[in-house]
Amino acid sequence: MQPSHNLLLELFLMFSAAKLFAAVFERLRQPAVVGEILAGIVLGPSLLALVHPSELTSGLAEIGAIFLLFTIGLETKPADLIRVGRTAALVAVLGVLVPFALGFSYMRVTGHDALNAIFLGAALVATSVGITARVLKDAGALAMRAAQVILAAAVLDDILGMILLAVVASLNQVAVNYVALAVVAAEAAALCWFMVFLAPRLVRHLGRAVTQHGPSNSPRILAVMLCLGLSLASTYIGMAAIVGAFLAGLALADHSQEWGLSGAMNPIYEFLGPFFFVYLGAQVDVRTLAEPGMLSMLFTICVLAIGSKLAGCAIGAAGLGVRDALRVGIGMVPRGEVGLIVASAGLSLHAVSGRVYAAVLLMTVVTTLVAPPFLRLALREK
Repeated sequence: MQPSHNLLLELFLMFSAAKLFAAVFERLRQPAVVGEILAGIVLGPSLLALVHPSELTSGLAEIGAIFLLFTIGLETKPADLIRVGRTAALVAVLGVLVPFALGFSYMRVTGHDALNAIFLGAALVATSVGITARVLKDAGALAMRAAQVILAAAVLDDILGMILLAVVASLNQVAVNYVALAVVAAEAAALCWFMVFLAPRLVRHLGRAVTQHGPSNSPRILAVMLCLGLSLASTYIGMAAIVGAFLAGLALADHSQEWGLSGAMNPIYEFLGPFFFVYLGAQVDVRTLAEPGMLSMLFTICVLAIGSKLAGCAIGAAGLGVRDALRVGIGMVPRGEVGLIVASAGLSLHAVSGRVYAAVLLMTVVTTLVAPPFLRLALREK
């Protein structure tokens, strides 16, 4: 029974500390997500060593992120994203090109080889849609035009980031498999198009049949099945599971209020969501900052990560006006799960050094901690 005791203790500590830190930060009028990530840093191996990232906690964290994006999708109408689609596409493209170019150039100038430079550039690309969405949700700003651009662009960013990951992972091989890359891109585009334009119609007809012939909770069962199924489908075609979860919520958004989906899904997220943010913080090893030259490297990478996203995405959203463009730029700054996936892939392929991996990991947390307070401030109306 000892392993079971240890697991339950870690889960208890992760959940309790997340809620406690979140309450403190809300009292200080700061985003709760920042407190949850800091709770992970405090409990993690580098400080109190009470929580150790494992396969089980990683799985709980991923499920938490999936239900976060699913609940965000339920509150986002497909028509709203279609309306800002052109602006979101421009924001996403510039939000990929500018960070990749600056990250690659910095690594080459400082004497790193091309493979390390490409992996760092790829790690700087993807926005953490989970963290940004949590701030927007807590601020009650999901209906704002800037928020809709951020969500759409962040999802596109993640898709482009995963395609870029496939490219850089293939660089370790003899030749790049362009056919495989084209297939991944086509599958991702087809899935997004289907879920935005056709899935809501299918859900309407399917939902009518389910509510007439099934038990009273049939719509909620259908919603969870669609969430998990689309998350799984996303991983099969090379995208992050959270992208599929968001698309599933998007397909159900027009019926969310009628079927009571948001009210049913929120308790699930309230339980599982904190594990994602605590797990993100627990992966940080602050002891790496003591290594020679690490602080200067981390500082430079963080400046590049924040400045490149802020500038590139704000320029892409310039048509919305200065205030909304600034909101979009700040909202696209946090890195997260996809950046960590890129860095982990580079480490497992022996294509990136331990120092670069540690720097990317710390950069992910720094951008995650810095952006939410400024985004919350920028979201306030005059």
